[in-house]
Amino acid sequence: QVHVVESGGGLVQPGGSLRLSCAASGFSLDYYAIGWFRQAPGKEREREGVSCISTNDISTYYADSVKGRFTISRDNAKNTVYLQLNSLKAEDTAVYYCAARLSVFSSSVYSTSNAYNYWGQGTQVTVSS
Repeated sequence: QVHVVESGGGLVQPGGSLRLSCAASGFSLDYYAIGWFRQAPGKEREREGVSCISTNDISTYYADSVKGRFTISRDNAKNTVYLQLNSLKAEDTAVYYCAARLSVFSSSVYSTSNAYNYWGQGTQVTVSS
């Protein structure tokens, strides 16, 4: 059974950093494109991803709001995808979700939520002084 589990969220001051992890169980992330999405308090989960990465890591996507501050990476040996969050702002406060899509030997990156089949439960990121 395919599962992805997010971790690494927490409370951080503006300007601070966090590293989120998306760990896979029941399957190898080698063959899956991964996307990070978020849901701010009182809002629906955003349809456009925060950051996404292709199966072969050639292609990445970042929302304009996070470019230059967030970095997505993959460690296939650990079966984990990471999202490094730097220079955090109050508006980054949200539940962050990891999603996976089977995409064998592809450089395609998928930035919209409807492209993904498997979702985690989310990890809370709160940016506040």
